[in-house]
Amino acid sequence: MKKKILILGGGISKERQISLETAKQVKKALKKKYRVLQSDLDINFENKLKFFKPEVVFNALHGRFGEDGYAQSILENNKIKYTHSGILSSALAMDKIASKKIFNKNNLLTPKFIKFNSNSEVNSNLKNKIRKKLKFPVVIKPINEGSSVGVYISTEKNLKKNLIKLKKYKEIIIEEFINGREIQVAILGKKKLGAIELKPKRKFYDYKAKYDTKSKTEHIIPVNLTKKSLNKVLNIALKAHKLLKCKGVTRSDFKFFKNKFYLLELNTQPGMTRLSLVPEIAAYKGMNFLELLEWILKDASIKR
Repeated sequence: MKKKILILGGGISKERQISLETAKQVKKALKKKYRVLQSDLDINFENKLKFFKPEVVFNALHGRFGEDGYAQSILENNKIKYTHSGILSSALAMDKIASKKIFNKNNLLTPKFIKFNSNSEVNSNLKNKIRKKLKFPVVIKPINEGSSVGVYISTEKNLKKNLIKLKKYKEIIIEEFINGREIQVAILGKKKLGAIELKPKRKFYDYKAKYDTKSKTEHIIPVNLTKKSLNKVLNIALKAHKLLKCKGVTRSDFKFFKNKFYLLELNTQPGMTRLSLVPEIAAYKGMNFLELLEWILKDASIKR
């Protein structure tokens, strides 16, 4: 009897289409060896769980309600094994301010930031605070979105206009802009899987650079770093993974500037699309896509 796997994809976040693409690629690979059912995170989801009775749920959701502990709590309540990190780890990683506080407390270098409530006024006091603590330009983004959704690089001149664009989000993080190389690191359990460098044609590695095939972001692997520097960034990513008590696979995003690695954020459910970085790093290390997925499935558990 083939093992039954339910792939959870779609959801209601801004990353719905990317999640569906991840689910599509995962299903295509797994159906060769397993009984596979794909489901959205909808009102019928728990009924599907009871009907199909999967041995494992492969969580292919991205963003809010899928990567922040919400879907994980449903699965734990139903006592079903699921992939990736647990409730608390997912929530902490998704909350950019909460995770950055943990990084700061444990001496992991991360860009300086201030929190901004979208109901607050964009006035000279805010601009003075930014000049004093961060300096312009700054990066502004929601505290709980992924895939660079709602991210803007703002000068003093266009700060107000960009903050208005994010008015629907209650809390915004305003972060110092680090003008450096884009380095991404994958962690697999307790193993430092590897790193990749990105050279986007756009201003930075935003949503379009990640998923638009026409954006022509250059992927560089192996990364052109000294052995010492490469080991350093791999160790930082592993430390972040452990600090948040993550499971399975994670991807940490860094900027490398003036020989320093700045940890931007950690992703607990990195994409598994044809353009995604973790499968690319795994392939370079000799691990094909199905092997990567099977490792993730084997690592799944009910309680974290």
